Amino acid sequence: MDRRSFLRTTSKISLLSLGLTIANSLEGGTVEASPKFKDYPFTLGVASGDPLPNGVVLWTRLAPDPLNGGGMPTRHDVPVRWEIAADESFRNVVRQGVAFARASLGHSVHVEVDGLQPGREYFYRFKTGAELSPVGRTKTLPAWGAHVSNLSFAFASCQQYEHGYYTAYRRMAEEDLDFVFHLGDYIYEYGPNEYVAPGGNVRSHNSPEIMTLEDYRNRYALYRSDEDLRAAHAAFPWIVTMDDHEVENNHAGGIPEKGQSPEAFVARRAAAYQAYYEHMPLRRSSLPHGTTIQLYRRFAYGNLAEFHVLDTRQYRDDQANGDGTKPPSPESMNPNRTLLGSEQERWLLDGLGRSQARWNVLAQQVFFSYRDSKIGDGELLSMDSWDGYPANRDRILRFLVEKKISNFVVLTGDVHANWASEIKADFQDPNSPTIGAEFVGTSISSGGDGSDATNQHILAENPHIKFYSNRRGYVRCLVTPETWQTDYRVLPYVSRPGAPVTTQASFIMENGKPGLHRAN
Repeated sequence: MDRRSFLRTTSKISLLSLGLTIANSLEGGTVEASPKFKDYPFTLGVASGDPLPNGVVLWTRLAPDPLNGGGMPTRHDVPVRWEIAADESFRNVVRQGVAFARASLGHSVHVEVDGLQPGREYFYRFKTGAELSPVGRTKTLPAWGAHVSNLSFAFASCQQYEHGYYTAYRRMAEEDLDFVFHLGDYIYEYGPNEYVAPGGNVRSHNSPEIMTLEDYRNRYALYRSDEDLRAAHAAFPWIVTMDDHEVENNHAGGIPEKGQSPEAFVARRAAAYQAYYEHMPLRRSSLPHGTTIQLYRRFAYGNLAEFHVLDTRQYRDDQANGDGTKPPSPESMNPNRTLLGSEQERWLLDGLGRSQARWNVLAQQVFFSYRDSKIGDGELLSMDSWDGYPANRDRILRFLVEKKISNFVVLTGDVHANWASEIKADFQDPNSPTIGAEFVGTSISSGGDGSDATNQHILAENPHIKFYSNRRGYVRCLVTPETWQTDYRVLPYVSRPGAPVTTQASFIMENGKPGLHRAN
């Protein structure tokens, strides 16, 4: 069955008939009022996310046996006390309460705390039975429209567990940041050694390729078993969105990459969405409903920056030309093709048009700028990126020009390398105005140690692309009303723990001047 036939078939399947809808799961079941655990239940750590000026989401999951389904009673909900304080010693507790670790949601806990002060640091913890969780640090956003003088954040993506250690997260946790974006590929779905780094794998996945809800839960637990990842979660609030490997490589909406029956892929995707929600500090508005999960949303950092978090995977048309890196074709150039879906595209343009912020930012997954990998005549473009959906990109670029939206920035993951690019009003015309900048972040570990390759042929073919690096790490952004500075923070190796971090390159964009300048 080809992918288009598959999509037509899956649209006729009712997920309700598969018994996978979890919208009613928060109603709860039998409560275990005095829980006793065979081992420490907070093995997956704590996290916070989706910060607002008056609140934040607090997360944990009870999992005394994390790699074997969690080790909790399958039918019992468990009360969990939570506290949030203005000080790390918890002498000044400002909010507290009891939440339930629901069996139907893998005994995860999502507490939406409100009534907090804007732009403030807080500390939080959980307690259940006689067990106390680690302490996490979080921070609220500034008040709506407030004048803000500076912002410091990082973004990351692509953390194939087998390919390397998560030292980049340890170094990130040592930074002074307001929040972190994760732009996708939090887990990888493959079985052991199905995806091998160039230098060989240094760790192993814990099961064959994951398919079921328990499979996905165990895989998230494996990734969260890394203490450096837990440290970064505990240090800052995270704003997350998924890409493809949280379900399956290069799937497009309801269309799988590999041959699966419609029923099997619908069930797999629903299991993946539920496990993602269970393990991320997301609000109830992101609780999966049927075959969808709500991940595109907006965050305003006072009047300094507005962030539009996108979902470029769930609503896209199938990749053109059978996917891969191909020349453009009438199929890929079809003006009706979409990466975002019509509803999300309207939401994005409406938000950009209404924004009063100094900086207007897309936090998203796949390469936005034009990138031709064929040297000389002809073109070779990634059909999985925005190059495979140029009409959708052109609609956004035209809107930016028509509405005179300045200081446009795109943050990107996915491609396991650092890139910096100037965004052109028309990528087919090198002389067209520069209207923004794209900063692409390398992987945390995917691809192994990396190399010092410079990819000069790609830079020469694409003069709007100003930088490339094949090292692992993360990206740090320092923002003021007058400048946006992006620091590419890299590690010399991930094949063993303990690497130092350095800034390989920094680029600055000035307010009202969208070109990139390399900083010393």
